[in-house]
Amino acid sequence: MKVYFEKSTLMNAINTVLKAVPSKTNYKILECILIDARESYVKLTTNDTELGIETTIDARIEDHGITAINAKLFAEIIRKLPDSEILLQIKDNTALIKCESSKFKIMCDDPDTYIQLPQFNKEKSIVMSQYALKEVIRQTIFSISTSDTNPAMSGELFEVKENQLRVCSLDGHRISIRRVELSDVYPDFEVVVPGKSLSEVSKILTGEAEDEVRIFFSRNHISFEFDQTIVVSRLIDKKYFNVDQMLSNDYETCITVNKKILLDSIERSTLLVKESDKKPIIFNISDNSMELIMNSSLGSMRDEIMVNQFGKDIMIGFNPRFMIEALRVIDDEEVQLYTINAKAPCFIKDAEEKYIYLILPVNFNLAR
Repeated sequence: MKVYFEKSTLMNAINTVLKAVPSKTNYKILECILIDARESYVKLTTNDTELGIETTIDARIEDHGITAINAKLFAEIIRKLPDSEILLQIKDNTALIKCESSKFKIMCDDPDTYIQLPQFNKEKSIVMSQYALKEVIRQTIFSISTSDTNPAMSGELFEVKENQLRVCSLDGHRISIRRVELSDVYPDFEVVVPGKSLSEVSKILTGEAEDEVRIFFSRNHISFEFDQTIVVSRLIDKKYFNVDQMLSNDYETCITVNKKILLDSIERSTLLVKESDKKPIIFNISDNSMELIMNSSLGSMRDEIMVNQFGKDIMIGFNPRFMIEALRVIDDEEVQLYTINAKAPCFIKDAEEKYIYLILPVNFNLAR
């Protein structure tokens, strides 16, 4: 095998596939990048058995072949080389990496022992823009659970109904829902996708509105195919929660408020909260005014902002981080908050319900 690469092209491809190299594994071969130059292009593959990434790049191939090279070592060598043409030559299970006056020789592994990406029936699929997928992940990923107690909560529900994709995440204290209109009508189905996989996909996507991504589904796997890259992930084989049962259109109080003003005020309040503290931000809503109250061991804060209020006065407390994370991903200039009482969930949603954020309230004590 003898292949010449442009450094930037090779480095970009390595950075893409490194996301699926396991940090710890019992299979030494999975610490490698599989480099396949048996066709007219070069294909780089990594696989941690839960997530696999494959990307293809153009290169000048003089001798075709395939090899497996330790991913982290290979990445560091390429990163440190000059911005020039790089030669990769494999002979007698040894890789020669040459760039200008620099030469490295490192051992290769047997490519025949590499665990290939899973193959599955790709009959079910949807197409959407990379921008829409990247945004919907950004707007929901923060509310998946980081606990291992319920595997379903560590993933997101992808639910397709006709020309609508609904993505849901929850962690037991809040729910994030985003709806995206698709350009075609598809059969109904739903899958639970690991949050880790979605996070890595989001990092690779260009996010351009004119670039498409095709998403294929099967019983056990999902794949995202875009540009010259394929990301395959194992699905979470658990029934997701009935999110619709947790939603309600009932409310006793509705306020409309400038999102930036509300977000800025809540963020100021967290200056008084130590990382280990669990101090709520208290909303005291009355007479078209919202007083925000924070009491902690470091001090207290009171702020007042004007709102458009419909319904009853209410005093209710929330985890400030949950409010901040929801408000940050809403692009609207104004937001609507719906509440029933101080013990019931608060809903932040738009009129078309393209987004819904449910946040459970917390108990509070006004005394410092």
